[in-house]
Amino acid sequence: MSVNSFGRVLRFTTWGESHGPAIGAVVDGCPPGIALSEADIRPWLDKRRPGASRFTTQRRESDQVRILSGTFEGRTTGTPIGLLIENEDQRSKDYSDVAKAYRPGHADYTYDAKYGFRDWRGGGRSSARETAMRVAAGAVARLIIPEVRILAYLVELGGDSIDRDNFDAAAIGQNALNCPEAAAAQRWEQKVDEARKAGSSLGAVVECVAEGVPAGWGAPVYAKLDAELASAMMSINAAKGVEIGDGFAAARLRGEDNADAMRAGPTFLSNHAGGILGGISSGQPVVVRTAFKPTSSILTPMPTIDREGNETEISTKGRHDPCVGIRAVPVVEAMMALVLADQKLLHRAQCG
Repeated sequence: MSVNSFGRVLRFTTWGESHGPAIGAVVDGCPPGIALSEADIRPWLDKRRPGASRFTTQRRESDQVRILSGTFEGRTTGTPIGLLIENEDQRSKDYSDVAKAYRPGHADYTYDAKYGFRDWRGGGRSSARETAMRVAAGAVARLIIPEVRILAYLVELGGDSIDRDNFDAAAIGQNALNCPEAAAAQRWEQKVDEARKAGSSLGAVVECVAEGVPAGWGAPVYAKLDAELASAMMSINAAKGVEIGDGFAAARLRGEDNADAMRAGPTFLSNHAGGILGGISSGQPVVVRTAFKPTSSILTPMPTIDREGNETEISTKGRHDPCVGIRAVPVVEAMMALVLADQKLLHRAQCG
């Protein structure tokens, strides 16, 4: 069985391939009566849309979403919401060499090993093109949790981190790299340009903060909020690591330094736990960081093998992101929204 669905009460399923005629999603479990139109989804898709700057893939897709079902007179009906985006700028011929040999770092070999067959046009289902439907589904999820504010941004690119003392949320929308520090954005632009011209790519770390999450969402054992978030983030293409709160840095602290002391209110004196204690939200901001590897599609020739096991060499032609982390920002936000909306509905179902 191939798993293409995510969520428990709010559950969404994506379908379609990178170079097929269209991609789509079905969002099931959305409460009825919520105002929803295609205009509510449009701004979030625009944040992810390819070809928006020289720092992303130059594939030209308008990503115009259509709502096919689940609404009547501008409001959700409680039935499955069907979403569709037509693919407009496929160039399958760019992948003719990929049909003959596996791209190192990609899912080419593992797909073939699993299914004995693969769609080599842009990677098929393994392509990041699929994440457009996550963003569309995430736009629906945001309407279920209006009390929550979600913001994601890059904190590291190519091994170069921002200066937290110069963090400026307003700067995120003022540069093409989703960077919250103007000086770092300038450095990063040069690094991405250099990598792109060299036919290479860079990795990045995306931080996502959700404010307004009330205490009590999540579960103490198998539906831990942090476990659900980790699963969601790791399901994104090229994600290789997830931290909640201080993450790995917490392992280097003493107990008295790591514990988030409390005072009347209740108020917390710190947020090392990232807003989650024992798998349940504490009422503090929920903080998640996701590490994305360098894009595997590069022009630099790499040793590989073909389907018969013969050694050869391949360089990936076509239009690719020199840093996949840049366009991953709205995808991370969408997965955060989908998890939190699902957890809100789970909490309401059990606790009223």
